[in-house]
Amino acid sequence: MNIPLYKIYWDEDDVEAVVNVLRRGMYWTGGTENEQIEDDLAKYIGRKYGVAFNSGTSALTALLLAYGLNPGDEVIVPSFTYAATIDAVVFVGAKPVFADIEKENYGLDTNDVEERITDRTKAIIAVHIYGLPCHIIELQELANRHGFILIEDAAEAIGASIIGRKAGSFGDAAIFSFSGNKIITTGEGGMAITDSFEIYDKLKQIRQMRSWRMSSIQAALGISQLKKLDSIINMRGQKARYLSNQLQKIEGLQVPFIPEGYSHTYQFYTIRFKKDRDELKKYLEDRGITTKIYFPSMQYLPVTEIVSKEVLTLPIYPSIKIEEMDYIIESIRDFADI
Repeated sequence: MNIPLYKIYWDEDDVEAVVNVLRRGMYWTGGTENEQIEDDLAKYIGRKYGVAFNSGTSALTALLLAYGLNPGDEVIVPSFTYAATIDAVVFVGAKPVFADIEKENYGLDTNDVEERITDRTKAIIAVHIYGLPCHIIELQELANRHGFILIEDAAEAIGASIIGRKAGSFGDAAIFSFSGNKIITTGEGGMAITDSFEIYDKLKQIRQMRSWRMSSIQAALGISQLKKLDSIINMRGQKARYLSNQLQKIEGLQVPFIPEGYSHTYQFYTIRFKKDRDELKKYLEDRGITTKIYFPSMQYLPVTEIVSKEVLTLPIYPSIKIEEMDYIIESIRDFADI
């Protein structure tokens, strides 16, 4: 078999949405679709304002600029995340300060964050990893206590929730990504959301000045994809449960954990294999199963170092077939028995 890491979920409604914009022959950028996707997503998450960008990285960078982060300011970030989280901080001239993660959700460890606070700390970027919210409530309490800006990097967690409250609705602002491997996609694209009209207005100005706009073609696709989001999450959850039911029986392998009250969207289906992770990766790829290591450690910190040496992301997408999942399961079982 040849099993990719992901496949985009699309239907004829997506095609029609894009074609309708193309056929009108005007306003391929700046059409009404842009405002609609902003309003639709903000409403879905439970926020007042949304601003669409050409990528999630641009959205995060724009937020840091809108909040006035300056050279010398410190931003606490997780040492276990995609590089774009760090790139945005460096882009605005601020200093990323790495904090360790906790073992369950792989998000920032609140106690470690508190130890890294200085008089130059201005913001915390909390990242929701793999489609599962981090311990954002505790981080929100910490940020409120110290008066810091709290930004949620929810690029991987659109639709995830804690006790029914959506990821992206806890911090001062949040960002999402619509790149090709995300649960819903516009090919490339992103969004910043907030309840602050002042930040909303600044975001629009920054987007215009830096040409970080999303096209109306992408926005139309996003509107159509967003309508299917809950259905897509449900399909991914079914596939993930099938994998977990079988993989959890393999000694030395840990399947994704979901704390009580949390929902997981399975942006990535990531296991932990406590021995020979790299050899397992090679074994699966030799059998046509694409895997990825999300994420290598950004900085040596105890929990991050352990987790980054054990994680391995397996293929998952709504259209993955039972026989393909069985092939993945059997291949991992075969390796474990070697």
